[in-house]
Amino acid sequence: MEITKVSNEGQVIIPEELLKASGWEIGQELIAINMGDGILLKPKKLFAETTLNDVAGCLKYQGEPKSLEDMNDAIRQGIEESWHGGS
Repeated sequence: MEITKVSNEGQVIIPEELLKASGWEIGQELIAINMGDGILLKPKKLFAETTLNDVAGCLKYQGEPKSLEDMNDAIRQGIEESWHGGS
């Protein structure tokens, strides 16, 4: 177990052994999660760079294409339902 302190600026120094064990490097971005009885630090994972062609395949639609008017009507209906509780 390693002991460290919180500085006046709210910074915590992570002991070198823990940094090495986690594989973190200087400048690593972390996500801080409040666990109630402590704080969990996890590395921020970067999303792999993608293009529209990489992800467009998951958007397949089977059926007749919708017109812009059809899409606008559906959006308008959704907004009205959320504002008026579906009435």
